[in-house]
Amino acid sequence: MSAHARVFVRGALPVGSVLSLDEEAVRHVQVLRLQPGMWLELFNGEAGAYQAQVLQMGRQSVEVQIASFAPDSTETNRRTHLVMGMPANERMDWLVEKATELGVSRITPLMTQRTVLKLAGDRALKRQQHWQGIAQSACAQSGRNRIPLIDAPMAWAAWWSQWQADTAVEPFVLSLQSAARPWRAFSPAVKGSVCLLSGPEGGLTDEEEAMAVVHGFTPVSLGPYTLRSETAPLVVLSQWL
Repeated sequence: MSAHARVFVRGALPVGSVLSLDEEAVRHVQVLRLQPGMWLELFNGEAGAYQAQVLQMGRQSVEVQIASFAPDSTETNRRTHLVMGMPANERMDWLVEKATELGVSRITPLMTQRTVLKLAGDRALKRQQHWQGIAQSACAQSGRNRIPLIDAPMAWAAWWSQWQADTAVEPFVLSLQSAARPWRAFSPAVKGSVCLLSGPEGGLTDEEEAMAVVHGFTPVSLGPYTLRSETAPLVVLSQWL
């Protein structure tokens, strides 16, 4: 039994059951050109992966049987919450994809003073769903079974109104200030979870960074070079996770 294709499926996947895949999963299986008798790996974003065999293929339907379950063996125990001043357009898509591949636990998109993209209402919800779909695809591609939580975009003040310090979470803010200490000076000693605050193009304003410091965030630097807004947090994730 060998499964090379990975497909995300919503809902429970009882071992031994016969399951009709949802519309999105059906499209994925058809693109992969799977045939009856072939094996694939299913995951529902919660824990572990399921080996399944294709029983029937139709134009708009696929029926599989769940054969076995394997618990998570690749998910990191380090929880990382990325709070991100949204970069514009495709850069946020790229960030969600790569952060998911690296093992981020949660992403909260923020609208800061220098954020170009402003979202609210239905537009914000549609973009959240779009990013969640990107995270699902990144998990399918990378072999990750737990899909990170992608929050709807939030205003700067709204996020701080619900922020609560947690002794189990170490908060850091990426800073361009000369007084910020290198991230590498802290990362070896961090044992628990991390909340990482990062700005959009142009970074956080001095007032925004000062507010983060007041709330207990430690300013950290990634060195003498100014990295793109979508690159900087990925450096931290790659070193930390």
